[in-house]
Amino acid sequence: MRGAIIHAAGDVRFEDRPDPVIVEPTDAVIRTVAACVCGSDLWRYRGISAVPKPTPIGHEYVGIVEAVGDAVTTVKPGDFVVGGFLHSDNTCALCRKGMHASCQHGGGFDGCQAEMIRIPNADGTLLATPGQPDADLIPSLLALSDVMCTGWHGAISAGVTEGSSVVVVGDGAVGLSAVLAAAQLRATTIIAMSRHADRQRIATEFGATHLVAERGEAGVAAVKNLTGGIGADAVIECVGTEDARLQAVDCVRDGGMIGLLGVPHGDLPVDSLFWRNVGLKGGPAPVRAYLPHLLDLVWRREINPGRVFDLDLPLSEVAEAYAAMDERRSIKALLRP
Repeated sequence: MRGAIIHAAGDVRFEDRPDPVIVEPTDAVIRTVAACVCGSDLWRYRGISAVPKPTPIGHEYVGIVEAVGDAVTTVKPGDFVVGGFLHSDNTCALCRKGMHASCQHGGGFDGCQAEMIRIPNADGTLLATPGQPDADLIPSLLALSDVMCTGWHGAISAGVTEGSSVVVVGDGAVGLSAVLAAAQLRATTIIAMSRHADRQRIATEFGATHLVAERGEAGVAAVKNLTGGIGADAVIECVGTEDARLQAVDCVRDGGMIGLLGVPHGDLPVDSLFWRNVGLKGGPAPVRAYLPHLLDLVWRREINPGRVFDLDLPLSEVAEAYAAMDERRSIKALLRP
């Protein structure tokens, strides 16, 4: 088969790779129907995270089961499946607490931007759709592999409930998904901090009630003007840079909650948060915990998170997908083998 290999910063190639095979009886092998590039992949592409050697890349996927190990019981060859960006057994003590991202027997994949993928812990990772999906549903099903479940995790972590005021810092695919999640959880005021017209349009379509283009002190002032002068009940931080994290701190009200989703690159003023009674929660999303509910919403066409994909390319053009996202010519690039 062929798949994406990152060799160094700015250097992603479409190359031959060994076909995946069943290694453990709990494995499945799927033929990829769609994959995509994640904002977190760009940390390596931009040289912020090291690439010590050529490495298969990618962690988001939907596909059709080709083969399963002898111990797999919940999916079978021919099923259309979606799974999270980490594999999990769905049975360990942490999975039973809903924290599948920390599964005691879980881990990552050997690069999902590929024509085929080996899925460890298939029973605890993959969920089959009720039937073969219509073509137009595939982007939204793919979004469940990471960004939609991650946005949902941010909203849950930030304590979004009916009537909440919410600020979303970051207008990438995760931030837009967080807006959609807040709307589904019936927040009343949803403020998307976005400076880009294409992303603003999707944020509004997803349920944002207000758009704030300003940053820093001006952005905080705009948020407070929309929240009775005190800041938002919940802030979902979807970038990870220090500036974005500090923006979230300044936009939350005293006694509010911050949901952290962005891969962290900067500190937080913990002492200040203590005196303000501000809570922090978040991290990698336990996708498998959210997947049944969100898959049902997508299947019934109640949500359309696939709108975050604005570039659709053959997998062979994966290098262009990375370049387009790096240069902000694309919000999120979908790849089809």
